[in-house]
Amino acid sequence: MGICDTCGNVYDNTFSIRQGDRQATYDSFECAIQGFAPRCAHCGCPVLGHGVEDAGAIYCCGHCARSKVLKDNH
Repeated sequence: MGICDTCGNVYDNTFSIRQGDRQATYDSFECAIQGFAPRCAHCGCPVLGHGVEDAGAIYCCGHCARSKVLKDNH
């Protein structure tokens, strides 16, 4: 039995995700997304695909990346 790091649910089918030194245990993909996915630097939504990286920040899409750059230049 594992314990989900996002919701605290005790579940017999948990799974772990590791990225570098970071590791977490989840009971569902929903909790994994909430707990592990990076957030868009513009709108804050979880980035589930490849995303767009610029100057060390990650964005969910080109629109958000362009919006952030335009906002910073005004």
